[in-house]
Amino acid sequence: MNRPDEGAYQPPTTPPVSEYKNMVPLLPLRDVVVFPFMVVPLFVGRKKSIRSIEEAMLKDRKIILCAQKQAKTDDPNVEELYNTGTVAEILQLLKLPDGILKILVEGTTRVRIKKFGKTEDFFEVEAEEVLVVDEKNIEMQALMRNVIGLFEQYVKLNKKIPLEVIMVANNVEEPGRLADIITAHLTLKVEEKQEILEAFEPKIRLNKIATILNRELEIMMVEKKIRGQVRKQMEQIQKEYYLREQMKAIQKELGEGEDRGEELEELKVAIVKAKMPEEAREKAEKELSKLGKMPPGSAEATVSRNYIDWLISLPWAKTSKDKIEIEKAEEILDEDHYGLKKVKERILEFLAVCKLKKSLKGPILCLIGPPGVGKTSLGRSIARSMNRKFSRISLGGMRDEAEIRGHRRTYIGALPGRIIQALRDCGTKNPVILLDEIDKMGMDFRGDPSSALLEVLDPEQNSSFSDHYIATPFDLSKTLFLTTANVPHTIPPALKDRLEIVYLPGYTEEEKLEIVKRYLVPKQMEVNGIDKYNVVFEEETFRQIIRQYTRESGVRSLEREIASISRKIARKLISKDTQQDAKTEIRVTPESLTHYLGIPKFHSDKKEENHEIGVATGLAWTEVGGTILPIEVAVMPGRGKISLTGSLGNVMKESALAGISYLRSHAEDLKMRPINYERIDLHIHFPEGGIPKDGPSAGITIATAIYSALNEVPVSKDIAMTGEITLRGKVLPVGGIKEKLLAAHRQGITQIILSEENEKDLEEIPEEIRKNLTIHRVKNASDVLKLALVGEPKKTPLEFKDYFEKKGKGRNLNSIMIPKKTRSKDSENDA
Repeated sequence: MNRPDEGAYQPPTTPPVSEYKNMVPLLPLRDVVVFPFMVVPLFVGRKKSIRSIEEAMLKDRKIILCAQKQAKTDDPNVEELYNTGTVAEILQLLKLPDGILKILVEGTTRVRIKKFGKTEDFFEVEAEEVLVVDEKNIEMQALMRNVIGLFEQYVKLNKKIPLEVIMVANNVEEPGRLADIITAHLTLKVEEKQEILEAFEPKIRLNKIATILNRELEIMMVEKKIRGQVRKQMEQIQKEYYLREQMKAIQKELGEGEDRGEELEELKVAIVKAKMPEEAREKAEKELSKLGKMPPGSAEATVSRNYIDWLISLPWAKTSKDKIEIEKAEEILDEDHYGLKKVKERILEFLAVCKLKKSLKGPILCLIGPPGVGKTSLGRSIARSMNRKFSRISLGGMRDEAEIRGHRRTYIGALPGRIIQALRDCGTKNPVILLDEIDKMGMDFRGDPSSALLEVLDPEQNSSFSDHYIATPFDLSKTLFLTTANVPHTIPPALKDRLEIVYLPGYTEEEKLEIVKRYLVPKQMEVNGIDKYNVVFEEETFRQIIRQYTRESGVRSLEREIASISRKIARKLISKDTQQDAKTEIRVTPESLTHYLGIPKFHSDKKEENHEIGVATGLAWTEVGGTILPIEVAVMPGRGKISLTGSLGNVMKESALAGISYLRSHAEDLKMRPINYERIDLHIHFPEGGIPKDGPSAGITIATAIYSALNEVPVSKDIAMTGEITLRGKVLPVGGIKEKLLAAHRQGITQIILSEENEKDLEEIPEEIRKNLTIHRVKNASDVLKLALVGEPKKTPLEFKDYFEKKGKGRNLNSIMIPKKTRSKDSENDA
């Protein structure tokens, strides 16, 4: 048969008992269990409990002490009391001033409650005493020694128990009494103590105590270990504090680093406040630790300090709250810029998508247009409409990749790249950064900055942008990047692929007129201090400045001319000879412009006054906008040479040859006069020879001018044309139509000839311009000649008989003559 577990509670089936024949008062106890042989002070305040004590004092001072199952219960009933308690004798009774009784009781023996008598005023019960016979055998003695040994260890670890208790326990010979004495000094829950109280057999009681002591010793050993670790940490902290104080004292005596500790502490606090990502914070703390060990005056300390300062100053978690309101944004764009309707619509569409998606992942806008049309200020307006900080980075002439990514800290004077610097200056991680002049970057042995921009401008990669100096990823995904350029063909293809091109056309004359009246004049009058005086500009004055003193698509030069006039007026106002009252009107008229600005700067860009032979008006596109381009052809006796002058590129030379070849091959269809090409020279000239010119768009203009010169038929002065010509006479489409038509309108030309395939480009022309122009769409060069020529070609042959009888025969017309002064090896090859 298996023996039962000695540690488990197994109450005896028939314990020997001795009944109390009379009813005994009962005192319910909270959070305490009284064992036999214990002397315990108790404070009694409940009415029922006081009545029980009074009843016991009237009898034989005997009272049964029984624990409550729930300590919080103020008036327990019969079911809320345990059935096993202790008979105790009241040794002392003291009544305190507040009505509470203090009693001193001594437990005598265990009892089991049989039934309850009175329960109204106080508890009175009938109980039976449990008599236990202590067995003294070898197993019991071994169990007692084991319990005493465990108890000694417990007392040594628990400083709250006096050592005299161990001596008392060693002198006890009865197993049951030993168990009760040890239990009384253990810190246990009421339930555990009650379980031991109900274990009547001494052997079972000692086994339970041994189990509890083993458990408590394990807990106390862990507590001791933890206390030891904490003590070591505290000692280390105290040691470091002591050493730091010593270092401070030494440094103070040496006269160096008096505020070193405070400085390091400030940096430590600043690192916490910066709310860096985990990787960046670890690097900052590591660098701070190194800084604390370096001499203050060393070069390495300066490098580390600068690095920590940069990490702290970056806006790792600072953002400005977006306020994207489309109506407000439209109002801001209209307030800051006049015209540019399509560009504003695209920007508003971009902002609407950002608001709906609540994200900036999307195309990077690239604003392309001539100088002075407002590309940079548009970026500033976008930032204002989004309630974001704005920063501009000029990329013009940048050749070093480190300008974008920064220098590594190993170099003296190393700094982060321009992107990180812009973020630091803005103070937020979601500003609007304008990358200006992105088409003017270069590259050399130091790297290619455009390649570094690939990561910056890619929404899929820039969330972990790595600067060489910072050397830890920085999130650029919340930053809005905008770029600007003057021309698209110089932007590297890989970079251009990440951009969405938005073209800004040049301003029309009417738009410039509104801009100068609304913005430029009030601004310059305020800047030059004449806004309080009665200065009046006539409208025709503005038109004359635009036509004769500026040649641009934007308004930058126009603003400079207005500023120049304002300065001269300011000088006039304070001059003693011409000093005037603030109410006196100062009128700027077209006639007075020569006085303020000197003689007009531009005259050549005018249409012809009469229908002329050998002169056709073309249209050209430049970086500053459109312009008209008169092409002159002269026919003279010669040897079949062709001279091309005017700083022409290869493509334009080839267009001239294509035009001549078309005319010669289709002479009969075009009703040309008989011509002996071996006896004439052609000179094709493009005025303003100092300005380089290239491109195929002058093809039909060259052909028309040559036809006019050879056949002595005038070209209409009111017609301008643009288009590429083929050997079969087809007119191909060209670019820059809007700028070219604006230039034609500006010069008073009323008729335009262009390819019918350019029809789609006419939608960009403002309505007020289109209604003043008659636009002819053509397919073939023969249609161009019918529209452009005034009159019929001559029928008589073109020859210089007398000249050639003296000079002899010349060379073939297919060769091109370039003046000796401008001839080069390359030009000869091109010819």
